[in-house]
Amino acid sequence: MPVAIITGASRGLGRALAEALAARGWDLVLDARGAGPLREAAEAAEGRGVRVAALPGDVTDPGHRAALVAAARRLGGADLVVSNASALGAEPLVPLAELRLDGLRRALEVNVVAALGLVQEALPLLRRSPAGTVIAVSSDAAVEAYGTWGGYGASKAALDRLAAVLGAEEPALRVWAVDPGDMATELYAAAVPGDDEPRPAPAEVVPAFLRLLDERPASGRYAAPALTVGR
Repeated sequence: MPVAIITGASRGLGRALAEALAARGWDLVLDARGAGPLREAAEAAEGRGVRVAALPGDVTDPGHRAALVAAARRLGGADLVVSNASALGAEPLVPLAELRLDGLRRALEVNVVAALGLVQEALPLLRRSPAGTVIAVSSDAAVEAYGTWGGYGASKAALDRLAAVLGAEEPALRVWAVDPGDMATELYAAAVPGDDEPRPAPAEVVPAFLRLLDERPASGRYAAPALTVGR
């Protein structure tokens, strides 16, 4: 069975992707900070008859990242690493003039440094997989200048650049930065409270990720809405 490591897997896109991969027979290593919600997500995936290792912790902790990769190794390896865990930097979002620098540091640490650290830890396993893949969950805020989204957008822009360079340096892997588009998630609600505009549920976005895994296009940056048009 293929094995995926997914961070931020207790809710939103991470949980939806975990359930979709479990339905396809993937074994999973799941991460989130909250033990209770993570256990619920793991049980939902286990209901598909796959093996699931659920490790609560903070992805900025090197020991926790090492434990995630060790769990994947025990399941047989790592074929996919999904860096989905994200920090906004401020909740709700604020203009750059008001953004606390410790909040910016947290966003960079979670969204960029920890993502690279996990990939570095997992690279020996990914290189051994015939379908080794890294997915960095990005945002349109990485390429568009939206007011109040500066700190978060900067972190995702940095993540995009790391993914692009990793794809060039590791040609045997597939490395995709994927912008899922707007979704109805707790993260978005925390970012912009009171914005009730309808948005797709994370499960509606997951088919874009599955299409990438099925078709395995070249490493690069992809937008989920473009991948689900006509499907």
